[in-house]
Amino acid sequence: MSLTMVPTNFSDPLNAKILAISEDRVQGFQRDPLGEISRLSEVELPLVIERIQAMLRAGTIRRVRQTLLATNLAQGSLVAWQVPQDKLDTAFDYLFQQDPFSGHVVTRSTDTVSTGSNYKLWTTVKVPQGYSIQKHCEYLARQIDASHFRLMPAKRLFALGVGHTRRRGMEPGSRSEELAEATEVAIATLNELEWRILAAIKREFEPDEIISEIWKARAAEAGVPLQTFYEVAEDLDRRKIIGRFSTFLEHVKPLKDGERVTRFNALFHWAVPPGREMDAGREVGRHHIMTHAYWREGGPEFHNVNVMGVAHGTDKTLVLAHKAAIDQHLVEAGIPVLYTNVFWGGRSEIKPSEISPLAYRDWCKSVGIDPDAMRE
Repeated sequence: MSLTMVPTNFSDPLNAKILAISEDRVQGFQRDPLGEISRLSEVELPLVIERIQAMLRAGTIRRVRQTLLATNLAQGSLVAWQVPQDKLDTAFDYLFQQDPFSGHVVTRSTDTVSTGSNYKLWTTVKVPQGYSIQKHCEYLARQIDASHFRLMPAKRLFALGVGHTRRRGMEPGSRSEELAEATEVAIATLNELEWRILAAIKREFEPDEIISEIWKARAAEAGVPLQTFYEVAEDLDRRKIIGRFSTFLEHVKPLKDGERVTRFNALFHWAVPPGREMDAGREVGRHHIMTHAYWREGGPEFHNVNVMGVAHGTDKTLVLAHKAAIDQHLVEAGIPVLYTNVFWGGRSEIKPSEISPLAYRDWCKSVGIDPDAMRE
């Protein structure tokens, strides 16, 4: 089949079968991740390679990469920014285009004016080990004329897996039999060899790099034998530094054929009594609709919310039905909800955050900052 004839829309039955696995089902480091996608999807490997290459070229898939559990490599936080309305777009562009350490950049709003509604710009920020995320955000605040910002680092992770294809049509209340696992955030220390291999692992794949021996060129890039590359990568995986091998769909913007993977991006907020954060997070995280779930402290700016999560959908009413099912489940589990809210995503851009200490020093020098002045 010629490349122009290969279906690239996510709803094509074969593509959907592949994407249901390749989005977030290939956990950890795999020596043969494409072979694992083939095995789990029951689609022959040459077809898996052909379709992923084609969807990546067409923009249906926006990136293919091995993800990292960056919360275990760099100090990270969700950040809410107060920015004047007339400077919101300029601030958004600056954080997306000029700060390598900002990942998700999203504008958010609420259906009714409530606590925190004046925080309309939200980002994730990761600062490499040894440097201060507070100082970094203070610098960014000056650049974007933010009057205030709120850091909300994750204390625990309860869900992390963006599988939009398999979530389409999911029934509200669908959840696992078991409670979600609570993953602790603990910073790991890497040596020079590990950083070099990790840099090669995490770099996005171009379409021509989607081949059966996918890591061979990356081992050469890192300057090590393939076996050494595998052994170091598998050790990083055991240390909970490696996330999943993933094909990321373009889920915010319309695709070339006009289709959208999702239309609504909802950040759910819950405030539960102090001491019940773990219980609530594990209950929220077991719901299949949740792509992310965390214990984060919102503070008085956000009515002291302490459990947050993200869900996506094509229908706002259905997204709210999922939220209502989770709310009801928390009540049934005996966990009081003192306050709750939904922050809807608007404009959105996503890029991997830089986490290398060397890259941070280079960035500091490029903007005229003494790197040592940014240390914790």
